[in-house]
Amino acid sequence: MNNNLNELQELLGYEYKNKELLNQALTHSSYANEHQLGKNGSNERLEFLGDAVLELVSSEFFYGVYPDKPEGELTKIRAGFVCEAALADCAKNIKLSKFLKLGKGEEHTGGRMRPSIISDAFEALIGSIYLDGGFANAKEVILKFILNEYENKVFFYDSKTILQEVIQSQDSKSVEYTPISEEGPDHLKKFVVAVKIDGKTIGMGEGVSKKSAEQAAAYEALKKLGKIEGCI
Repeated sequence: MNNNLNELQELLGYEYKNKELLNQALTHSSYANEHQLGKNGSNERLEFLGDAVLELVSSEFFYGVYPDKPEGELTKIRAGFVCEAALADCAKNIKLSKFLKLGKGEEHTGGRMRPSIISDAFEALIGSIYLDGGFANAKEVILKFILNEYENKVFFYDSKTILQEVIQSQDSKSVEYTPISEEGPDHLKKFVVAVKIDGKTIGMGEGVSKKSAEQAAAYEALKKLGKIEGCI
């Protein structure tokens, strides 16, 4: 476990003074229950704290970079970055799922790849860094792994709204999202969706939920329409 902890710290670019905080941040409730670690042995309390730190940092960040946007738009943008799917996606950069401590049952049912478990652990990780190294270090990790390349990510996380606005500004009449396929067990679904503009397929996307697949399809459509240069 120590080698794994060292690897994760290298990926994070942060070295813990109290390694037990990192260990707890990686401990899912199923593991804590299985090993009788007590009701506070899991990462749930750290998740609670990390969620608050993430909300503050992201709120401050978007308040600064979008000085002309009203409260409602800022809230919507922030929500796209701190939602379950977005955090689970960002967690891939530090291979977070690899380091999780899960109970045997949760492991057997695919919990290691479940977005809700991964995103909760990421928030717990943020909470643990806040306790171990203070606000500045927690903020640095959030900026580095979650709010990086924010302009492209805003397009991705809110592609459906942006595509709708583009269509309304042109002569096109309708945008339709059509499910193409749904594969995998309940805990590890993969959805494929096509987006059609006036009946013509413009983009295809896949995701762990129908909503995330629709966002991916809309993002592809925006790229084909020349509204986005590059991708995240």
